[in-house]
Amino acid sequence: MIQTDICIVGAGPGGAAAALQLAYKNQSCVLLDKAKFPRDKICGDALSGKIPTILDRMDPEIMNRFRTQQPQLGMWGFKFSAPNGKEMEFDFTPKDATSLPPAPGYVATRLVFDNFLIEEVKRHDCIQLLEEVNIADYEKQADGYLLKDKSGNDIVKTKLLIIASGAHSKFARHHAGLEKDNRHHAGGLRIYYKNVGNLSGNNAIELHYFKELVPGYLWIFPLPNNGANVGLGMRTDMISKRKFNMRKALDKLVRTHPRLKDRFENAEIVDTVKGYPLPLGSKKRIISGDRYMLIGDAGHLIDPLTGEGIGNAIYSGAIAADQAINCVKVDKYDADFLRDYDVRIQRVLGAEMQASYLMQRILLFPKVVNFLTNRLDNNQFALDFINRTYSDPTSEWHKELWRPMFWFRLLRGR
Repeated sequence: MIQTDICIVGAGPGGAAAALQLAYKNQSCVLLDKAKFPRDKICGDALSGKIPTILDRMDPEIMNRFRTQQPQLGMWGFKFSAPNGKEMEFDFTPKDATSLPPAPGYVATRLVFDNFLIEEVKRHDCIQLLEEVNIADYEKQADGYLLKDKSGNDIVKTKLLIIASGAHSKFARHHAGLEKDNRHHAGGLRIYYKNVGNLSGNNAIELHYFKELVPGYLWIFPLPNNGANVGLGMRTDMISKRKFNMRKALDKLVRTHPRLKDRFENAEIVDTVKGYPLPLGSKKRIISGDRYMLIGDAGHLIDPLTGEGIGNAIYSGAIAADQAINCVKVDKYDADFLRDYDVRIQRVLGAEMQASYLMQRILLFPKVVNFLTNRLDNNQFALDFINRTYSDPTSEWHKELWRPMFWFRLLRGR
C-alpha cells in the first residue's frame, strides 16, 4: 500500500494539471487512473484559450512542446449560424503580422492531448503515476482516506483526495452528494468524419443553432489530416421533455439540412457515434469537504453555454493543487479550511459560468437569437468584444453582460 499526503484520482486533463502544478511547486503526489494511456475520451476536442494560458503559467515549454510535437490545429476563429439561417464568421488571424503568433486555442483529439499531458507528468519524479488502477471503495478514516480496488486490496492511503474522475464520478455522487439535476445537465454526441466540405481556412470552429435543436447546437470542429469532430449537445431536461432522439437528429441534419447536406455528401465516417454526459456548472454547488476537493467534470464545472469542459478542468486542477499545498503546509484538511477552494472557484469560474447560463437561457427563444444575430452582423463593437473573449481568457467578459450600458452599446454597434 502506498502512503501519500495527496492522491489525485483520474489522470485526464484536470488530474494531470493538478499533478503538474504540484510538481512545479515541489510537492509530491500520487496520480492514478483506471485506464492505460494513450486512451480515447468522448469529447468535442476543442481546447479553449484557458488551456495554453494556465499551462504557460506552469512552464511555457509545455505548450511549445505541444505545438511542435503533436498533431493539432490552431483555432483562429469561429462561425455561428442562427435559427433563421443567418451566418456570421469571426476571423482572428492577425492581418499585419509577418508570422503568426501562437494560436488562442487549438483542436486536437483527446487521444493525443490527454496522452501528451501524461507524458508531461512522466517528466517529474515527484509524481507517482499508477495506470490501470480502478478504485472501487473510498474508506473514510480519522486521518484520511483508504482507497481500495474491486478485490478489496488496499491501494493508497492519503491525507487528501483530489477527485478528477469525470462525469461518472462515484465519489462525487456517493461521498460528496452531488446529485444529477437535468436542468443543469446536458447530453452530447460525437462522431469523427473525413472530407467534410467547406471547412474554414483559418481552422474556425463552427456552432450551428438550428431551430430543431434550440437551446442545443450542432458543432463542426476541424481536425488535422482533413478530419472533423461533428456532434450535437442539448440540455437533458429538454431531451426528456421532447422525447428527443439525438442520434437520429444528428444523422438527419447532416444528410438533409440545406446548410449541411452538400458539405457531407462526400464525407466519410471514421468512427461510430458515441454519447457522453455533461454535468454543467450553471448550478452553484459545494465541491469540497473534509479531506477532498472535486475538479473538472466531477465537480460539475462544464460551461453551460458551450459545453466545453477541458479548460475549466485544468483551471480547477491548478486551483486545487494550490489549496492542497496550503493544506500540507499547515497539516489541515478539514472542510472549513478547504472551503477556500470553493471560494476561489466561484471567484475565477463561477461568475463566468453564470454569464454562460444567462446566454443559454436566451437561446431558449429563437426569435431573440435571430434578432441579436441580425444586429451583431458587421457590428464593430460586437466584433471587438468577441475577439477579446475568444483570444484573452483573462478578460472577465462575463462582468459586462450584467451591465445595461453594455447591451445598449452592443445594439448600437459602438
